[in-house]
Amino acid sequence: MKLNKGILYILLGASFFGFTPIFAKLGFSYGYTLGQINIVQMTISFILLWSFTLLKRSSIKGLNKKKVLQIMMTGCFIGLTSIFYYGSMQYLPASLAIILMFQFVWIGIILEWIFSKIKPAPVTVLSIILILVGVFFASNVLNGEIQGLPIKGFIFGILSAFTYAGFIFFSGKVAVDVDPWMRSSFMVTGSTILVFILFMREIPSVLPLEKELFTAAVGVSLFGAVLPPLFFAVGAPLVSGGIANILTSIELPIAILSASLILSEAVTPLQWLGTAIIIVAIGLNELGTNLFPIRKHS
Repeated sequence: MKLNKGILYILLGASFFGFTPIFAKLGFSYGYTLGQINIVQMTISFILLWSFTLLKRSSIKGLNKKKVLQIMMTGCFIGLTSIFYYGSMQYLPASLAIILMFQFVWIGIILEWIFSKIKPAPVTVLSIILILVGVFFASNVLNGEIQGLPIKGFIFGILSAFTYAGFIFFSGKVAVDVDPWMRSSFMVTGSTILVFILFMREIPSVLPLEKELFTAAVGVSLFGAVLPPLFFAVGAPLVSGGIANILTSIELPIAILSASLILSEAVTPLQWLGTAIIIVAIGLNELGTNLFPIRKHS
C-alpha cells in the first residue's frame, strides 16, 4: 500500500506546531516579556517567509491594493493568536493553554453559522458537545488543578481560540486565487506590523539581541510560523480537506506530550482521556456527514 505523501507532510506540519509551547516557555523562563518574544518572532518569520517567497519568485498574479490590504488584515489574526496563546502560557501550564486554544474548532463552526449562514448539522452539534466534555476532562477540573490559576490565563487562552478561528475563517475566503507563498508573506507582514504597534515601547529592549531571546524566538518562529505553513502548503492539495483537518489535530497530543516530557508538566490519565475525546470529536465533525448522511424525504 502506497503511503500518501500529503498525509505525511500534514502530520509533520501539525507536529512542528505542537512544539511551540516549549520555546515560548523557554523564553519566559529566561525572563523575557511577551512583547519581546513576539517582536523577535515576527521579525524572524517576516525575514524567512519573504526570503522563501522571493527566492521562489512567487507569482504576483491576482494581487491588487485591495487584496493586499485584506490579506494583511487577515494576517493580523496570526499576530493576535500568537500574543494571546503565549500570553496564556505565562499564567497556565502549556498543556492547558493548548487545550483552550483548540476551542477554535467549535468557534469556527459558530463563525460559519453567523457569517456564512451555514447551519451546523446535528452531527456537528454532537461534536461541539463532545469537545466541551473533552475540555472538562482535559482541564483536570475534577482534581481541582485549575483552582488558584490566574483568570487572566484562561481569558488569553479563549481569546487565542477566537482569533485562530477568525484566521482560519477569513484566510479561506480572502484572495484565495493569489499564490500561497505570496499570501503567507503578506499575512506575516500584517501580523508583524500589528505586533510592532502593540509593543512599540518594548522594541528598543530587544537590542542588542541576546542569544537566549534569539533561541526562543527562532524556535517559536520556525515551529509556529514557518515550517507548518510550508508543509501544509505542500501536503494539503494531496488530501481531502476533511482528512487534512483531522490530521492537524495531532498537534494537540504532541503539544501535551512535549509539555509532559520536556517541560515536566504533570498530565493525568483523565487529561489524556479528555484529549482523546476532543480528537474523536474533530474526526466525527469532519467525517460525520459521510458516515451518517441525512436522508432527504421526497
